[in-house]
Amino acid sequence: MRTEYIKLDHLESAILTVSGIEDVSYGEVVQIETPEGLLIGQVMGLHEDMATVQVFGDTTGTRVDNAVVSFTGHQFLLPMSEHILGRIFDGIGRPIDGGGEIYSDVMMNINGSAMNPVSREYPRNFIQTGISAIDGLMTIIRGQKLPVFSGSGLDHDHIAAQIIRQAQIRNTDDDFCFVFGAIGVQKDEADFFAETFRAAGVQDKVVSYMNLADDPVMERLITPKCALTAAEYLAFQAHKHVLVILTDITSYAEALREISNLREEVPSRKGFPGYLYSDLAAMYERAGILRGGKGSITLIPILTMPNDDITHPIADLTGYITEGQIVLSRSLARENVYPAIDILPSLSRLMKDGIGEGYTREDHADVMRQIYASYAKAQDVRNLAQIIGEDDLSAADRQVLAFGDAFEKRFLQQDFTENRSIEETLDLGWEVLSLLPDSELTQISPEMKAKYMKRVS
Repeated sequence: MRTEYIKLDHLESAILTVSGIEDVSYGEVVQIETPEGLLIGQVMGLHEDMATVQVFGDTTGTRVDNAVVSFTGHQFLLPMSEHILGRIFDGIGRPIDGGGEIYSDVMMNINGSAMNPVSREYPRNFIQTGISAIDGLMTIIRGQKLPVFSGSGLDHDHIAAQIIRQAQIRNTDDDFCFVFGAIGVQKDEADFFAETFRAAGVQDKVVSYMNLADDPVMERLITPKCALTAAEYLAFQAHKHVLVILTDITSYAEALREISNLREEVPSRKGFPGYLYSDLAAMYERAGILRGGKGSITLIPILTMPNDDITHPIADLTGYITEGQIVLSRSLARENVYPAIDILPSLSRLMKDGIGEGYTREDHADVMRQIYASYAKAQDVRNLAQIIGEDDLSAADRQVLAFGDAFEKRFLQQDFTENRSIEETLDLGWEVLSLLPDSELTQISPEMKAKYMKRVS
């Protein structure tokens, strides 16, 4: 290990600068010895003989004249083996579960390497989550990037935990495991996930990276990279199918903004750096399937939209990069509907290629299209009823209104522990569609209607 001890020139919050350096590279790991203990940092800027270092830890009590910087000569590497499954690490990859260190000859750079677009395989296989709104209407496809757009206080944590507990790849015996990255979460949220995994008996299939709300903010920039590095090892070297859940991307972006402000960079929208798009893309694009490989990475990032604003830069840019979104509704949550998924702004752009005969069931596309069309009309009828009153609606409009209520209470609504198969979900879809008059069933082929429609008495 090559080491140089250099006196600090400047220290502000979690950013320090040192001069007189030689042979230091961008992204190199740095050790900072302080009166409070040893801290870890990373080179984030180089100019002539000066390096700017980002510190992952609390620099309180550290001064320019009482700290020594050591450049390690290597990038941020994590040891990887299949023994990481069932383990819990902190935000920068250190074990916090009492299980000891991970020893391995495989050391992986947390920044990963770009996946050649030509080498990508198009995602096809359906992942069953057991949640009807997702499986039936915005189906997750293996290898997809599908974010959850939530808001403060909504049930995104429960949805994420339920997906991890219930997710399976249908019609295959392939290994399936999970990587969970918690970015700036409260301690009770972290405990909720850990207890849920234990209660469901899936803890041995989950590797967790936990950055808590009272942990150093700068660690939040490393946590998702550690999680995705673990996913890359499990998928492309251990040949497993990996589902990665990252929450909360908003905490990650706000940490990035804080660093940008400390570096006095020119701000962009709402103070975020102009490179927020490329930074998020570098993270999200680590998911996918390599042609000829046996493993895959499916990514579900969760972000809380400030003020429930879907046009906020974090949600806006995420929508450009990923292949759809699952949007949670505060109005449905107020009505105690779980999961409170607003299906109209939600979609899965890859859904069409992973449903139907051979994947889910032949009627899946027809049911999905009809539910979207009819629920959109139900919303229009609800607005009309508020103006003229429900009694003045036509008979057909009242049937559409009844469908909208039944859809929310019988199709959307399900228990946190309820695991519905895709067949149960589609049958339930036909059940609520049977409340509509024939004139409204314009998205269903006559063949599918004759085969699957079961009228209620």
